[in-house]
Amino acid sequence: MLMLLAAGIGVYPQGNVAPPGPEITTWVAAIGSQYYVVPNVAYTGPNNQSPKLDVYVPRSATATAPVPTVIFIHGGGWMGGDKNVAVLSLLPYLEMGWAAVNVDYRAGPGTAPAAVEDCRCALRWVIGNAKKYNLDVNKLVVTGESAGGHLALATGMLPASAGLDGQCPGAEELKVAAIVNWNGITDVADVFDGPNQEEFAVKWLSGRPDPKDLARRVSPVQYVRAGLPAILTIHGDADMIAPYAQVVSLHKALDDAKVPNKLLTIAGGGHGGFKRDELVRTYAAIREFLKKQGISK
Repeated sequence: MLMLLAAGIGVYPQGNVAPPGPEITTWVAAIGSQYYVVPNVAYTGPNNQSPKLDVYVPRSATATAPVPTVIFIHGGGWMGGDKNVAVLSLLPYLEMGWAAVNVDYRAGPGTAPAAVEDCRCALRWVIGNAKKYNLDVNKLVVTGESAGGHLALATGMLPASAGLDGQCPGAEELKVAAIVNWNGITDVADVFDGPNQEEFAVKWLSGRPDPKDLARRVSPVQYVRAGLPAILTIHGDADMIAPYAQVVSLHKALDDAKVPNKLLTIAGGGHGGFKRDELVRTYAAIREFLKKQGISK
């Protein structure tokens, strides 16, 4: 079941790791034998400075039976973070037999909009290499947590006309089937120079030409329109970093544009760190949402 990550190998609230039962060890052995991993692939150019991604591919995937694929983007307030600490977040998708792509990107002060550009490039790389790894381009899901949630939204929602594909230009529009946003900021302008200003947002945009305009350009809420991929947001209503009111506004706008969407509110939840039972419920909701969109079984 999709809830295996939270229910079987998750961490209990008191900090103790759940003891592995026979079904867990059997599943772990199966995952290890059924996948191969291609690590640290440079996706914006063949050089040491290019950000990297890892590809997890089911050995059963074939040209005639390509597999759904999740593209995961880590958090870190656009200041840091690392794909290597996000591996556990891939497990629910590996359990379903999906492929997974784990993405790093340029982060740090004064680097905006590099993270957005990089994640758009990662999506273009996945589409361009889908046949090589037997990935189903019609069943791509982009997801992430915190800054990664924002970047997942930006990756899946921005049109080419936003002008943020310059690092890896292409003629075609980049498309995904769904976006799963965990605690992502949807209005960067609000946290850069608005009532919910955050230091990390100021640092990310610091020194950039016309940072207020740039903050608007990288805000997913600016790009709501008909025809977007289905969007699921998981968000705590007591989140003090990514304001809950932002996602409420986003999902109202998605409703108005008739975009398939769902806002899963974690009552009393902060910026992540959800309890075990909340994660069980969340992973079940993710699977149900993706099933409803015809992406998963």
